[in-house]
Amino acid sequence: MALIAPSLLSANFLNLEADCTMLNQSQADWYHLDVMDGRFVPNISFGPMLIDFFRKATSKVCDVHLMIQEPEKYAEAFKKAGADILTVHYEACTHLHRNIQQIKSLEMQAGVAINPHTPVELLRDILQDIDVVCIMSVNPGFGGQSFIPHTLNKIKRLREMIDEQFLKVKIEIDGGVTLANAKSIIDAGADVLVAGNTVFKSANPMETIAALKAI
Repeated sequence: MALIAPSLLSANFLNLEADCTMLNQSQADWYHLDVMDGRFVPNISFGPMLIDFFRKATSKVCDVHLMIQEPEKYAEAFKKAGADILTVHYEACTHLHRNIQQIKSLEMQAGVAINPHTPVELLRDILQDIDVVCIMSVNPGFGGQSFIPHTLNKIKRLREMIDEQFLKVKIEIDGGVTLANAKSIIDAGADVLVAGNTVFKSANPMETIAALKAI
């Protein structure tokens, strides 16, 4: 059964308390929190201060996805804000292993995200050091985009790589996840589904989360 991680980027920012209450009462497993700097991606979202509020609002896992340049400068701040998982982008890290060591030293789980153009094979030598691989199934920076079909092949290949090494790395899929394609994503080997608009723009978000959880 896949873990469901609603993306708070799609929540109603004038009504965050109500959305957090809904998530706490729902079958959602993680809070997915997207941090954007306007440099690595063409958008700006929020930083440690808002994550600190989310952390105080929930006992669920806070899955923080850094779509930023030089993430090493901010890792400690996100730890203090309450991140349980800190994911950095392969494309943003010149010394990726050092970034992972830093995250682990701060007692967080370490994740690595890859953009749609990045082959999963580039992660082979780092898989044993991380907890999560976040495969971007849309181009990062904005919600509401359509799932890139080729992502299914990347999930299958990554699942083979993880199983070959007998690892417990979770495969997380971020972007364009819907009730219509969730089964194919899970069948390909995904462990965690990030869902933004699918959850928060639905008529009944709790029912939508339950439906995703039941797939």
